[in-house]
Amino acid sequence: MLNIILFGSPGSGKGTQAMNIIYRYRLKHLSTGDILRAEISDGTASGLEAKYYIDNGEMVPDNLVIDMVRERIHCNLSEGFIFDGFPRNISQAQVLDEILKENNSSVSLLIELDVEHTELVRRLINRGKTSGRSEDINLHIIEKRIKIYHEETKPVIDYYKAQDKFLSINGMGRIDAVFSRICKAIAEKTGNLRPFIN
Repeated sequence: MLNIILFGSPGSGKGTQAMNIIYRYRLKHLSTGDILRAEISDGTASGLEAKYYIDNGEMVPDNLVIDMVRERIHCNLSEGFIFDGFPRNISQAQVLDEILKENNSSVSLLIELDVEHTELVRRLINRGKTSGRSEDINLHIIEKRIKIYHEETKPVIDYYKAQDKFLSINGMGRIDAVFSRICKAIAEKTGNLRPFIN
């Protein structure tokens, strides 16, 4: 089973590349952003609580996110997952390892998309204009989210580096070029893995 954590600052292209990886490798997408937006749209208590933090550019508390992720992993056992936006700290990484172990699996790779700061800001502002996401329009919130990523989330990289499961990919340039780099890195890191082609 292939389980990939897709990592990167807000605006690094995780969502776009997650879709490419899912199509190529037939993985189940587990995006905490999508989960939280669905909860908010449905007006659940968890969603309303999460919205407060998101609107202020803050991280949603671990207990809310972990419960949602655990439920979806247990309900959607498949050939593997791509985790987009989770884990975001060491505690969540440890919990993810435990959840996957319960299902006789483990994290295969953490792939970080490395994108320059000015490009991240440009992408987020453009996305905010087209998507209407309030957190992508306010420059102060954008900078706060990027700062939180570097201070609180990036340490997860060291956790997976210690397990020899970390890859850094240049996330600058065309979408197809970035995806090509990702596929090459996955093949090199996992040995005999073969993508599923229609």
